[in-house]
Amino acid sequence: MPDFSDFIVYADESGDHGLVSIDPEYPVFALTFCVMRKADYSGTVVPAVQSFKFGIWRHDAVILHEHEIRKSKGPFAILMTDPALRKRFYNGLNSLIEAAPMTIFASVIDKERLRAKYANPWNPYEIALLFCMERLHGMLTAESQHGKTVHVIFESRGKKEDAELELEFRRIAGNDGHWGYRRHDFSRFDFQPVFMSKAANAAGLQLADLTARPIALSQLRPGQPNRAFDIIRPKLGGLKCFP
Repeated sequence: MPDFSDFIVYADESGDHGLVSIDPEYPVFALTFCVMRKADYSGTVVPAVQSFKFGIWRHDAVILHEHEIRKSKGPFAILMTDPALRKRFYNGLNSLIEAAPMTIFASVIDKERLRAKYANPWNPYEIALLFCMERLHGMLTAESQHGKTVHVIFESRGKKEDAELELEFRRIAGNDGHWGYRRHDFSRFDFQPVFMSKAANAAGLQLADLTARPIALSQLRPGQPNRAFDIIRPKLGGLKCFP
């Protein structure tokens, strides 16, 4: 039987990683890894997320989705009709993220700068994934997790997209990337990607979703007030903007 890690990783992104047509209003791609001890996740994080949902909707079927929250769409349309509820929702959501015992690794790619700097730039997702994997490697090493199976949970985007991401993930995990240098021996861990539908209502994926855009905006518009990032900042174990 495999020896499983004490940690679980949930990943999500903000923006698209394409370099052909870049949105001038949001020319960045961000990838975030939310890392938690499994005991903390099952014993603290999941119950806290469910309790928050019960407090707002009286059930826990709602999926916390940053885009829908920001636009007050779907189940979050109620935030437009009741100012007191809206205030309670955001106070509760901020407290939920603030209290979550997690370490976050994130990478933000400025796609315009990347395209301008390199004649044949690497895929932004590959760059971001390598950075997050390097920082995850460092944390797991410090926590003596060598030789253990580490699951990294991604939101499923479709059969083709999942296959492409899994291929790149396994290249990095197998030290088989095209990076031209080796700072980490990823084979010291058994990294395994897992793809999960948003409809599965996983608390970890929802936390990752809530962190990705605020982190991206902290690099895209550093002078703009960013309350969400202020809450996330103390949890950052690594954040880098490329190039």
